[in-house]
Amino acid sequence: MIYEVRTYTLKTGAVAEFEDRFTKRQPLREKHSKLGAFWHTEFGPLNQVIHAWPYENLQHRTAVREAMAKDPALQQLPGGRDLIVAQEADIMIPAPFMQPLGSRDFGTGNIYEMRIYTYLPGETSAVLEAWGKAVPAREKLSPLAACWTSELGGLNKFVHVWVYKDVNERARIREESRKGGQWPPQAGVRPQRQENKLLVPAAFSPLR
Repeated sequence: MIYEVRTYTLKTGAVAEFEDRFTKRQPLREKHSKLGAFWHTEFGPLNQVIHAWPYENLQHRTAVREAMAKDPALQQLPGGRDLIVAQEADIMIPAPFMQPLGSRDFGTGNIYEMRIYTYLPGETSAVLEAWGKAVPAREKLSPLAACWTSELGGLNKFVHVWVYKDVNERARIREESRKGGQWPPQAGVRPQRQENKLLVPAAFSPLR
């Protein structure tokens, strides 16, 4: 299993229009492959939408994208190219301890915190080992929705996405998780860069 995580930076104020167009195209798009998650940013870089697509492998992704390009019904509906300022696409490998997107019901009305850590080459293996030991205890406080390392696109990324009911719960759980010194996991390496995004799921997102 791989995940393609696509990040689009839109024109100011264009998120609602982009999501409305996506809603109309979604049934046709999902005939080719299913959506894993769809969010827009609330804090962090603004005017971004982030969508995650699971595929069996790179060959599956290629076949899906070729089929989409030949789908006349899909091509007749307007997409969002005119609303996009910049695009990024990363092929992500799920961490060994990550449960597949859609395999758990988090309920509705959630927020999601996406944290993106960039390490030096070769360091993410130590991070995965340390996190694999620590995540079960941390998930007693809040679920880990996704955890990936990058394979193609921006390299040496370690991305983790946490589910919270609201910003107050996020603050409380982050404070509680640090008690006892068990969190964050100590891998013996430190990220060279850290990014943080607070995400709101779109109404049609499988993760709500």
